Amino acid sequence: LKLKACEGSKPTVSCFDSDPKINQIQIAMKWTSATVAGAVALAFVDSSTSAFAPRPSTQATVTSKSASASSSFVGNTMPSPSSSKVPHNASTSLRAGPSGMTMSFTVGIVGATGAVGKEIRQCLEKREFPVGQLRIFGSERSAGKSFATEKYGDVTAELFSVAAAKECDVVFLAVSGDFSLKHARAISDGDDGVVCIDNSSAFRYEKDVPLVVPEINGKETKKSKLIANPNCTTAIGLMAIWPLHKLFTLKKILMSTYQAASGAGQPGMDELTEGTMSYLKGEPINNEIFAYPLPFNVIPQIDKFLENGYTKEEMKVTWECRKICGLADDFPISCTAVRIPTIRAHSETIVVETEKPIDLAAARKALEEAPGVKLVDNPEKLEYPMPTTATGSYDVEVGRLRRNLVFGDHGLEFFVCGDQLLRGAALNAVLVAEEMVNNGSLQAKTAA
Repeated sequence: LKLKACEGSKPTVSCFDSDPKINQIQIAMKWTSATVAGAVALAFVDSSTSAFAPRPSTQATVTSKSASASSSFVGNTMPSPSSSKVPHNASTSLRAGPSGMTMSFTVGIVGATGAVGKEIRQCLEKREFPVGQLRIFGSERSAGKSFATEKYGDVTAELFSVAAAKECDVVFLAVSGDFSLKHARAISDGDDGVVCIDNSSAFRYEKDVPLVVPEINGKETKKSKLIANPNCTTAIGLMAIWPLHKLFTLKKILMSTYQAASGAGQPGMDELTEGTMSYLKGEPINNEIFAYPLPFNVIPQIDKFLENGYTKEEMKVTWECRKICGLADDFPISCTAVRIPTIRAHSETIVVETEKPIDLAAARKALEEAPGVKLVDNPEKLEYPMPTTATGSYDVEVGRLRRNLVFGDHGLEFFVCGDQLLRGAALNAVLVAEEMVNNGSLQAKTAA
């Protein structure tokens, strides 16, 4: 297609055939600001959807790593993740959920209507977690409302209470830190306490509360009924960092993150989408969630600034990487976190310095064999991790592997992209529950 100016505001789109005998076809179009705004805004929303159709789970028992099947690009056949459910692209590298078990569990979700809560429900269904009964807890505003689920029928939301939560076998908290601080220990403590998996930051740094990425430190789940889910940025990055640490022994980690609007939940996604439409129409952009308008902008601040000049989001990466990987309290990790105008899936540039010399072939092999990781690293074919391909995927994509020019033979640089609502939140929480089923830490009160 070639674009020709025609009467100033009327561009002409000309299509040419390779045969010179075929006449040129010209289509004159009058462009108005409303037409452009609508078209570009629609393209913006559609371009943020998942690039993959969902794949069914192929195994029903705990398995070793197998090669991930490739998926074809399906364009805009999926709903926008800013407002609709995004189909999950199930991993073939993760072990299957414990669906073959004879017992089933009463599962509670607090915050089931939020962005993470919705994904927890979908992960439970997709991975066939043995749910005997699903209970949804909410505030007085949502109590009594009915929610349709694919596998569990219509579920009526109940008014939350600690007593009601303790009737479950496992409770997922997808709520604010303040709520978790008030209720999480009450749910999990005592002889009648139940497993409580908290997605907030409330207990991540408490010594008696395990902070868990199951593929790294799943055994920690045996120590407590209260488990903390890590920060989304940390969980995504560690999926690639951990297998490399085991192979080369890391000395330093430098990270720059490019974080999607969905890191701020559904309100963040809505503000970006609505703000983009306003921008393209020449209207004022409202920003209540982010410090500045996010459309066509990047904001080098996520969370509040601390005395050392880092933001709290950046320090979360440092603190949590050390705790999950069992690193020393002074292990050098530095992060710069940036909010970018994409709907969903976080991206990260990671540079590591290692004790042992880097072997690129060995690094690729380690990543290919790591559960929950998909190596997308073929520069010749322009294949590398992107938010459009990582959205809805259970695997974290890793690519752009190369020796780092600063650290030389002891340095590796790579790019990571992962769906932070899944690996960075909901999926990780469900995998924690599966780990606890497998190691006996999660038991049903009554056998199915």
